[in-house]
Amino acid sequence: MKAYERLLGYTQYPTASDENSPTCPSTPSQLVLAKDLVEEMKGLGMADARMDENGYVYGTIPANIPDWDGITIGFIAHMDVVDVVPYTDIKPRLVKDYDGGTIILNEEKQITMGPDEYPELANYKGKTLVVTDGTTLLGADDKAGIADILTMAEYFQTHPEVLHGTIKVGFTPDEEIGRGADLFDVPGFKADFAYTIDGGAFGEVEYETFNAASAKLTFTGKSIHPGSAKNKMKHAGRIAMEFDSLLPAQMRPEYTEGREGFFHLTDMSGTEEKASLSYILRDHDLDKLAWEKKMVQAACDFINAKYGEGTVQAEIKDSYYNMVEQLKPHWHLIDIAGEEIRALGGEPVSMPVRGGTDGSRLSYMGLPCPNLGTGGHNCHGRFEYACVEEMEQCTELLVRIALRYAKQPK
Repeated sequence: MKAYERLLGYTQYPTASDENSPTCPSTPSQLVLAKDLVEEMKGLGMADARMDENGYVYGTIPANIPDWDGITIGFIAHMDVVDVVPYTDIKPRLVKDYDGGTIILNEEKQITMGPDEYPELANYKGKTLVVTDGTTLLGADDKAGIADILTMAEYFQTHPEVLHGTIKVGFTPDEEIGRGADLFDVPGFKADFAYTIDGGAFGEVEYETFNAASAKLTFTGKSIHPGSAKNKMKHAGRIAMEFDSLLPAQMRPEYTEGREGFFHLTDMSGTEEKASLSYILRDHDLDKLAWEKKMVQAACDFINAKYGEGTVQAEIKDSYYNMVEQLKPHWHLIDIAGEEIRALGGEPVSMPVRGGTDGSRLSYMGLPCPNLGTGGHNCHGRFEYACVEEMEQCTELLVRIALRYAKQPK
C-alpha cells in the first residue's frame, strides 16, 4: 500500500483533540484510530504492537541482523487533529498531474486554491496532490506522518532480505493541545534516539522550536442592572478586553515571522460577572519568553491596581522548551537526515519552527528527537493538502535513516 492510500483511509477518523477535556486521550475518537493502528501494525509484523491505558500506541520492527546490538532508532507521529476548523466528513480526492494553476476544490461553493495565495503550490506542477473539498481540513497533520511510518514498516516486512536493526514506532494522542508527550513511556519505548514525523515538505529537518508557555486569565466583575449601573457596574468582559489591549499589538501572530515571538489569544468568554482569556506565549529565546510572561503579569498588576485587588487572576505555565539545546550533543541525527535527503535528490531545509512538536518535550525527557517532513502542507486549515510523490520520498527517507542507524555503533 502506498503512503497516500493510508492517508486517505486515516482521514475518515475524526480525531480532533479537546483542550477542555481532562482525560487522556482527550477525545474517544482517538482511541478508535489507535486500536485500528495496533491491528494494522500487527499485520505488518509488529507482534508487540499495543495501546496503553492512555491511548499511546507502541510497536517494534525487530532487527533481522543476527546478534545485532546497535543504535535503536524510533519514529513518532501523532493521531489527533485540530478542532479550529471542521474535521468531520472529510472528502479527500486526488488532483493528478497538477497543472500549476488554480484548483477548484468545491465548484458548488466556489472554493479554490492556487499559487497566487499559496506560492509553494508551483513547486508541485506535474505531481499528484491529495486535497479536500474546501470545507474541512485534510488531517495530513499528522496522519501523513503515520502513513509514512507504517509504509516504511511495510517496506521492511516485504523486503526481508534488507538487513536492519531494531526500529521503534510510536503514535501519540493530544499533540495539538500540547499534551502529546505528557505520558509517553520513554523508558518503555527503548529507543536511543527518535524522529518525529510531523513537518511539511520533504527535506525539512527541524531541530529548533519555540519555547512555549500558556496564560489563563480569570476576571471577576460586579453585575448591576444597566438602568442603575452608573459608577457601580464592574464589567468583567470589558475589563478583559482592556487587558488584551495592554499587550503589544505588534506581537500578535498575524504581525510576526521568523524568530519573532508572540502573544496569541486562543479563547475568550465573558459576562458582567465573569470573563476569561487564554493565551499562548512563544519565543525561540528563553529570556524573551520570560519577558513575555512578565508582560502578562504587569498587565494583571495594572488591572488590579485600577479596579481592585482580585479583579484578575493569572495562571501562567511553561509548556515546552526549544529542543536545540538537547540536540546539540547528538548532531548526528541532523547530519544523517541531511545526508540521506541529498542522496534522494533533495536539499535539507532547517528553519526555526514557529511552533512545537512532541519532540520538543521528548528531547527534554531523555529521547533526543528532531522533526522531519511528511509531505503535507497548509496544516490546520481548509486548504491543507499533501503531495503523493513527496510522501513517497519521506517514506524512503525513513527507510534510509533506519538503515544508516543499523550500521552505527552503540
